[in-house]
Amino acid sequence: MTRAWGRDWKVCVLQWIKATTSNYGEHRAARKMGIDLISMGAGFTWLSKDVEKDVDLAQQCWDEAKRRILSGEYDLVILDEITYPINYGWLDLDDILETLRQRPHYVHVICTGRDADQRLVEHADLVTDMQEVKHPYRLGIRAQAGIEF
Repeated sequence: MTRAWGRDWKVCVLQWIKATTSNYGEHRAARKMGIDLISMGAGFTWLSKDVEKDVDLAQQCWDEAKRRILSGEYDLVILDEITYPINYGWLDLDDILETLRQRPHYVHVICTGRDADQRLVEHADLVTDMQEVKHPYRLGIRAQAGIEF
């Protein structure tokens, strides 16, 4: 995101897990940078008591992401933590892959999240697998502003 912004690219980020009311470090930075950052989740979906709402929010976020990808308005669209709603079966991977194939040639798309579906991995030009080795949460240390959020 920062590299693209530094090259005067038009950037958009859509977040599936972060709640619509989120105001974390990345949200504050995006506002300062003039980057569209849209959070359309309900927070910690794995703790949800209303899965139907989560499914609906995930689909709404995908509809918005698809519109922005195909619009040609952006040079980079980041789909933050999209692998989770794909893996939960909340989003149609065929639709996502078809959208990626149809996007304007200059629109770059980054998909983030753990355990990406193999078809998404095969479609991608670049795949990075980041793995946690050690995390303070495992020692009972709560998430820290500026580090985790």
